[in-house]
Amino acid sequence: MLAARSIASSLRLPVDDVIVLHESNKLSLRLVPCEVMARVAPVTEQVALFEIELAQQLAAVGSPVAALEPRVEPRVYERDDFAVTLWTYYEPVGPEVVPPAEYADALERLHAGMRKLDFPTPHFTDRVEDAHQLLASPERTPELADDDRELLITTLRRLEQAVLERRPAEQLLHGEPHPGNLLNTKDGLLFIDLETCCRGPIEFDLAHAPDEVSEHYPNVDHTLLRDCRLLMLAMITTWRWDKADDFPNGRHLATEWLTRLRTALDANN
Repeated sequence: MLAARSIASSLRLPVDDVIVLHESNKLSLRLVPCEVMARVAPVTEQVALFEIELAQQLAAVGSPVAALEPRVEPRVYERDDFAVTLWTYYEPVGPEVVPPAEYADALERLHAGMRKLDFPTPHFTDRVEDAHQLLASPERTPELADDDRELLITTLRRLEQAVLERRPAEQLLHGEPHPGNLLNTKDGLLFIDLETCCRGPIEFDLAHAPDEVSEHYPNVDHTLLRDCRLLMLAMITTWRWDKADDFPNGRHLATEWLTRLRTALDANN
């Protein structure tokens, strides 16, 4: 927080208070009264420049994404081994739960804008491989039981193959367009947190949204979506077992999601 306050003050953005909006592996802060959202991460663990460049290109084609702070240069600021990026702060409006049809429309417009870009990103299978690497390192996941580790390894491998075998059309994706990364603002629905962008089928993105959203999104392959949802569940469950994971209540969620994954796999067999 001190790094964000210091950088904002050096840019003549007045900061009397700092409010934590979200705290996990990256810290999101509201700076008051300048009304800026600062995103803070260790310099060694961030892809902030990637996110800034992508946000600028998406904004240029009219995609529904949060804007960078317009009063300062759009770049990564570093202070005390932290990387800080500065974004427009949006006051929440409307219902806390976004209607599925509106959610689907915003995601479809984001995907349409992304199809206009030629932007280098990882493939969704690279993210699956990151999960495999985590599971292959017991020293990084020491609390994960052997049978649960084997379940996650097997599930990731099988579902990744199932998705690839369907040879779906692929495009640039958000990567994690879940409700926590969607803001309901006076300017409409806006997506944030673009650091997870990757290439893959649109069903991979839909797997992160509430189930009802897919009912309003056109031309969905529901068999592929089912596999992507299970793949996504296996991936996020794996992240929560990382001993370096700072997600709030992460271990409780890891256990809960393992149970949910077993139940879903049993239902599909």
